[in-house]
Amino acid sequence: MNWKTITSAIVLGAAAGTASAVGNLADVTVYDRAQGRTLPVYQYEGRHYVVGKPGSEYQIRVRNRSGADVLAVMSVDGVNVVSGETANWSQTGYVVGRYQGFDVKGWRKSMERTAAFFFTEHENSYAARTGRPDHVGVIGVAMFRKKSEPEAYIQRDRLSDSRREAPGTDSGAGASAESSAPRAALDGIAGTLPAPAPQLAEKSISLGTGHGRSEASRVTYTSFARATLHPEEVIAIHYDTYSNLVAMGVIRVSQIARPTPFPGQFVPDPR
Repeated sequence: MNWKTITSAIVLGAAAGTASAVGNLADVTVYDRAQGRTLPVYQYEGRHYVVGKPGSEYQIRVRNRSGADVLAVMSVDGVNVVSGETANWSQTGYVVGRYQGFDVKGWRKSMERTAAFFFTEHENSYAARTGRPDHVGVIGVAMFRKKSEPEAYIQRDRLSDSRREAPGTDSGAGASAESSAPRAALDGIAGTLPAPAPQLAEKSISLGTGHGRSEASRVTYTSFARATLHPEEVIAIHYDTYSNLVAMGVIRVSQIARPTPFPGQFVPDPR
């Protein structure tokens, strides 16, 4: 089956933090558009987390680190960011050129526009509002390498009996045959992204991703043949409020200063 994918040509950079990016085949970062910075990534019990600020728009940055085209099938809160389907890594995604990257700023509404991602309350998230609240709080990127087309050879014609080669000898190099145009060829391969972090009983309001303002974002269709049925790499970045991540132990805060009975010598004048 042929799957159409989307290509974009926006080049990007990265920023520093506790960890600035996640991934091996590609660097994936979350950029807070309101604060104008890449969110630092915290590692805890084998997972990666970023702090989301309610109301802030954000974008997902993907930079291809390999020397060949890759396909990034992307989800937010368990929903494919291009098609709006419940996310499965056999679905459509963005094709990224070698050593290039792009910014995904929102849910794709057409070939010309997206609806901005923004951090919001769980119940106001796009996933929850479309009846899919179970995986709110995680960004996923499934990376695929491009399939290389095998070379084929045609045996050179033998002109006469006198020119026949002896048995077992090499007949000579053949002409390389051109391969057919590449196609995306995944047919109903099931796959799920990692489950979100477990919810704690005592937490403040949890975050999801809303369906925001309409923005211009032009893309074009292309074809991509996947080298494997399963992703080369699956990148997951969980997000929540600062207070929730502190409560979960993801972020460790310094000990609060305690009062001392004799901090000075004499009684100062009040302000």
